[in-house]
Amino acid sequence: MLNIQKFPFIFSLILLGIGSFTTLHAQQYLIKFATVAPEGTTWMNVMKEYDQQVRKESGGRLGFKMYPGAVMGDEKDVLRKIRNGQLQSAGVTGSGLTEIAPKTRILDSPFLFQSYGEVDQVYKTFDTEFTQAINDGGYILLGWAEVGFVYVYTNKPVAKQSDMQGVKMWVWEGDPVADASFKALGISPIPLSISDVLTSLQTGLIDGVYGPPLAAVSLQWFTRVKYMMNLPLADACGAVILDKKKFNEMPPDIQEILVRNGKIYMAKLTKLSREDNAKSIETLKKQGIKVINVETIGNTTDFALMGAQARQYLASGNLKEKGLTPELVKRVESTVLDYRNSQTKKSK
Repeated sequence: MLNIQKFPFIFSLILLGIGSFTTLHAQQYLIKFATVAPEGTTWMNVMKEYDQQVRKESGGRLGFKMYPGAVMGDEKDVLRKIRNGQLQSAGVTGSGLTEIAPKTRILDSPFLFQSYGEVDQVYKTFDTEFTQAINDGGYILLGWAEVGFVYVYTNKPVAKQSDMQGVKMWVWEGDPVADASFKALGISPIPLSISDVLTSLQTGLIDGVYGPPLAAVSLQWFTRVKYMMNLPLADACGAVILDKKKFNEMPPDIQEILVRNGKIYMAKLTKLSREDNAKSIETLKKQGIKVINVETIGNTTDFALMGAQARQYLASGNLKEKGLTPELVKRVESTVLDYRNSQTKKSK
């Protein structure tokens, strides 16, 4: 047996090694994270990079355990499991944000944005306000993870509002923004969970869906539709959120690593998502999807008019008392218009 008193230096090294191993490998702060994003997508790849970086900077004390591909259920299921303590974090779209910070749903407003420059300007202008709304809802915003421009895909060509009549359009179950959008378009959509969409397309229950091009490819929806409108329905917002109670259990240095890297990697995700969505449009075309040009009336479309009407519905509906007010709608619309006018002047 080793005589510790004879070999104090060796014993000290052993203790140092054990201490280092504990610091590097004892994961004190495990965050269970869930999302509907499938494994292998850009969304999950960037989340894994984020995880690797926070593990590295924290010496292994901090890390994520991830559940992709809706294995934990739809976003409502995930938020319920966070409340129950089964999960602590999620990647959510507007559907999830409706429960947490309803006023942020103005970001998903139909036919509001015409360019990513306008989108960026609104996020920049309202970041503090919307981050506080998420905080008030019981969560920490780790980063905006924009899903991208959303398009409508159907089995008959849609070039104007009246062409939507007769389309058996899906709507994400329980989404008030989508409900208001389709109400303004004069159609009654069929509410379904996102996990039921592909099967419903296959059976003919629905023949119209909406989503970013990358999602249409990743979720295989494109295999059951023929046409895509060239005008974005909306810019789908998204965010990575963390239960505030879990966050408050962490020491300041861990909190700082988590939040700082969240902003960095979610900004990267937004950039890559935009690039992937552009590539996915080309993929859809190669797969035989026909892109339909929307008819214009002067310098606008009847869809733009429907968008303004949808925002009025939202600001007078059940989200009004939760912060999505006429005043907020007006401020966001003014921000978009001011940016648009400034870009027009620059181009002259």
